[in-house]
This record gives sequence, C-alpha cells and structure tokens, in this order.
Amino acid sequence: MTKFILRITLLTLLTCFTALASKAQVGYDYSQYDVGASVGFNSYYGDVVTSQSSNSFNLNFDYNQSAFINYILEIQVGKVMGGDSTKDLLGRQFSADYTSYAFRIQLQAGELIDYSQSKVLNAFKNLYVGGGIGIIYSNIKEINRYSLQLPGFYTPGENKANQLFFPARIGYELKIYNKYKRPDFKVDVGYQYNFIFGDNFDGFKAGAHNDAYGQFTIGVKFSIGGVTSYRKDIQY
Repeated sequence: MTKFILRITLLTLLTCFTALASKAQVGYDYSQYDVGASVGFNSYYGDVVTSQSSNSFNLNFDYNQSAFINYILEIQVGKVMGGDSTKDLLGRQFSADYTSYAFRIQLQAGELIDYSQSKVLNAFKNLYVGGGIGIIYSNIKEINRYSLQLPGFYTPGENKANQLFFPARIGYELKIYNKYKRPDFKVDVGYQYNFIFGDNFDGFKAGAHNDAYGQFTIGVKFSIGGVTSYRKDIQY
C-alpha cells in the first residue's frame, strides 16, 4: 500500500511539474523551421537609360537559430527589363527571364534590444537587415543592340549568363501568434537590392559598373515544426 501511495505521489508531482514547465514556455516558444513564398516588383539598374517594372516569385525555406536570427535558402524566378530603343540615344532595350538561388542571413532588432518596457521598441523588434550570396541565371528574350540615333553604334554582349550576386535586404516581419503566443504565421515586407558580380545580366557589356536590380517584396511564411524556446518572451 505504501509503495502504491508513493508511486501515485511521484506521478502527481511529475504531472504538475510538466504542466508548470509547459505553462512557463507560453510566449517563449517558436518554430525553428518555416516555409514561405513572396511576390516581387522589380526595377533594373544597368546599361540601359530607362528602367521598366517587372515581377518575380520567390520560394524560401528558413532555419530560425532564434526567434530573431534567420538563415534563409531561396529560389526566385522573374523577369527584368529596361531601355527604350526609340527614345534612348544608345538604343539599348532588353527583356530577360532569370532564375536565382541564394542563401541569406537575417538579423532582427528583437535580438539586440529590450522591447519589454517600451511599446515603441516592441513595434520595432521585427525590423531586420540581412545579406548573403547567390547565383543568378539570365536568359535574354528580347534585345536591341543598335542605336537608331547614332548610325553604326552597337553594344556587344551575350544572350545568356550565370553570375554571382549579393542580395542586401531590409524589411519587417509581422508575426501572427497562435493561442500559445507562438509566432506560427508571418507576413514579410521588404526591399532587396541585388548587386551582380558581372556586367552581362542584361545582355550588354558596357561601362565601368556591374549590373543590379532592386525589388519590393511581400510574402507569407508558415512554421512547419521544430518547436523550441527563446530566452525571453517573444510577444508583449
């Protein structure tokens, strides 16, 4: 009988401890893995005078080292275009499809600041900066290399290229919490400037500067598991 009572007592204590430990983690837990998608609105900066808008689509997988430090693998497909062969002096105009693969590191303000005592800092905790490295493949679909206003003027280049690039990004990740105060759904809004380590992304090889393009993006992310705890309350 004594052994039975002892077992019941130990089991009760263990159950109470587990419940208390679980309750203590409310507001501290987050998922280590996310998947997401976004759309982008591109503007090109390179060997053409006139920039034109185009679109892109992105898929990403995130490993969250903490609630505010993220390692991101992404694939992006899209289009860039620019120039006006009838108005620009050099006659350059192009349209290209591209596919890129990149790895980025993202640091959010919440990792560095104490946001528990200020509503203003709490609002800024999801602001982030980031950068990384990637490779981008471009395929020219339309191009004009001759100038209509300067007879005989021609800009050389290649119709396909693969080049490394550096994605520099700033943005805001709005976290949506579940009933356990865990951020399982996120809305990501950002601006990314992509520095390309080469001068043939647009099919033109000219000038002293490499090519680049910027993009405004908006996307969503969903947690897919690996729940662990952060050192402080994520939601205030």
